[in-house]
Amino acid sequence: MNLTLDTHALLWWLDDSPALSQGARTAIMDDRNIVIVSAAVVWEIRIKQALGKLDIDSSFLEIIRSQGFELLSITADHAYAVGDLPMHHRDPFDRMIIAQARLEGLTVVTRDPLFTKYEVPVIS
Repeated sequence: MNLTLDTHALLWWLDDSPALSQGARTAIMDDRNIVIVSAAVVWEIRIKQALGKLDIDSSFLEIIRSQGFELLSITADHAYAVGDLPMHHRDPFDRMIIAQARLEGLTVVTRDPLFTKYEVPVIS
């Protein structure tokens, strides 16, 4: 299974937070699964960091890579697909994650209940 992590899921994973469900933790740890982090997640974290809303190690990109996670760039096809999504969710970062998951065949690790309104598999 190919997983992509919503921003909070990535942060909870990096913090070893109990907020991350056991099912999500097991899926991320499973060596048979590929874990992918979208550029949208990195972008959202950097914005929150710059605004002083998030205190995270400045080398967090290297920390992501050290976890063995793959990084997924945002393509023109991903950006175009966002426009085809119903407006269940208005957060632009989440909409990009959803569009990428749909195009790339990814399962999203998220606790956000709005993701279930889209045609993507979710592990919460």
